[in-house]
Order: sequence, then structure tokens, then C-alpha cells
Amino acid sequence: MLALIMERALLGGGCFWCTEGAYKKIRGVIAALPAYAGGPVKNPDYKSVCNGSTGHAEIVEVIFDPQILDYSTILDIFFTVHDPTQLNRQGNDIGTQYRSCIMPTNETQKNTAVIKINEMQSIFDNKIVTTIEEATNFTIAEKYHHDYYAKNPAQGYCMAVVGPKIAKIRKKFAHLH
Repeated sequence: MLALIMERALLGGGCFWCTEGAYKKIRGVIAALPAYAGGPVKNPDYKSVCNGSTGHAEIVEVIFDPQILDYSTILDIFFTVHDPTQLNRQGNDIGTQYRSCIMPTNETQKNTAVIKINEMQSIFDNKIVTTIEEATNFTIAEKYHHDYYAKNPAQGYCMAVVGPKIAKIRKKFAHLH
């Protein structure tokens, strides 16, 4: 019997509602969960992360089957769902908690991330500011954030910001649905 070996990607692309939603329904993604990582505080909560006092970024943990979906494609989706040239913000979401970051779980992911950033630079007019950093004090976000867009599509932020980003992903990566 073959054992399934899953891989884990940790990515911060601004508000985790957008990033999480981007990976839902992608073939090969087993789970996408909102989380916090990258700061010195243990077990942060949403309120403390949002006020910028923890040093954490809002990230998404993507569990995927590398036999179906490779890490490079995970990063292609990541660089499509957000603007990696905005330093410590995404649109009106401002602060280090919204930074563009990749938190590799191994050396291969780290090397792939460096290569992908260099490849993607030619697509953007401004410099990519995405950091590659350690996922210190990783914490899964509170349950009410899980599947937030799917549960709240009529909420104002979801309609104005999340929905258009997810529509862009679904169109560009239709072959992965």
C-alpha cells in the first residue's frame, strides 16, 4: 500500500481570508487554514495580531499533495492572489501583519521560493518585497476565520476585496479546479 505524503506551505499574502480562499477548490490542496506566524509572541490571537503588537503575519497553512500539485504552482497562485510589491500592506490593510512572506518548511522550498521570486520579478513593475522567513510561533487562527469567505460571501470586505481576488484565481488556474 502506498503511503500518502503531504507537503505543507506557509504563505502570507495580506488578509488571510483572501489567501485561504485562493487555495480552496484547487486540485491537490487537502486543506488551507488561516494562521499566524513570524513573531516572538506565543499563541497570539486575532486582536493582538491586528493591532501589530505581536510581529506575526496573517498567513495560510496549505496542505497539499505534491504528486498532484507542486510547490512552484502553490507559489504561482500566491503571487497571483496578492501584490508582492506592497511593503507591509495589501490595499487598505496596512501593517507588518499583512506583509508578503513565504515561510519555507524545508531547504527545497526555500530554494524554490528564491527562484520563484526572481522569475516573478519580470511580471511586476515594482520590486517584489516578499520576505523569506521562519514560521516562528506558528498558531492556527480562531475557528471563526476558517472558510471565512465561503461562510460570509455577502460581507462587505468579502464582496469588495476577497471575491474579486478569488475570481481571478479561479479564472487563471481553471485547469486546477
